[in-house]
Amino acid sequence: MAARSYGQYCGVTTAIELIGERWALLIVRDLLVGPRRYSDLKQGLARIPTNILSTRLKELQAGGVVRRAPMRGRGLVYELTEYGRALEPIVLALGRWGFQAMGDPGEGDLVTPDSLTMALRTAFQPDAARDLDIELHVGEVALRVTVRAGTLGVVQLAPAAPPIGGRLPEADPEAVLVAEPGIRHLIGGRVTPGEALAQGLVHVTRGDVRILDTFADAFRIDPLPA
Repeated sequence: MAARSYGQYCGVTTAIELIGERWALLIVRDLLVGPRRYSDLKQGLARIPTNILSTRLKELQAGGVVRRAPMRGRGLVYELTEYGRALEPIVLALGRWGFQAMGDPGEGDLVTPDSLTMALRTAFQPDAARDLDIELHVGEVALRVTVRAGTLGVVQLAPAAPPIGGRLPEADPEAVLVAEPGIRHLIGGRVTPGEALAQGLVHVTRGDVRILDTFADAFRIDPLPA
């Protein structure tokens, strides 16, 4: 656990002491996508100092949130324990809450394969989603995104980490979407699919442009009450 104690007997206090140190929750976010080697975590969190990454991993292991385990073909990896995986609905709820305050990206702000994967999981609306099979590009990140019977699947394409979330589908996707970070305006319901196309927030480079309506139904974050 983190060395700092708040000196209060409270579940919220204990949670903050476990995962409230700088970078800790982003490590958890990336591990919710799948097991990662130390080098994978460092690559995905490019600005984290190596000593801080090592310290946070040790703290998360001591708190029972993360463990090290062998993985065939990848050596030793870090993965969430069952206790750590219980953080998923909390992380997704935090993502929805934080989405409301997102502005334009700052200079040097990155979209990573894991952050985009978790953003899609945050916005996914299984009850409204229709079947979908697209390739989504945001900057240098490319994902294969599928929806089947209300279940979301995301595969990270090269040059990202080895595929997570299942084997790469053999058939071509029905459409290819190339998006700017401003696609958040579509997900947040501030623009319609037609307006997103007209404003250059997203381009359908292959397939029927009407796929964007299906995408907008499947991925949506409604504004929180003021």
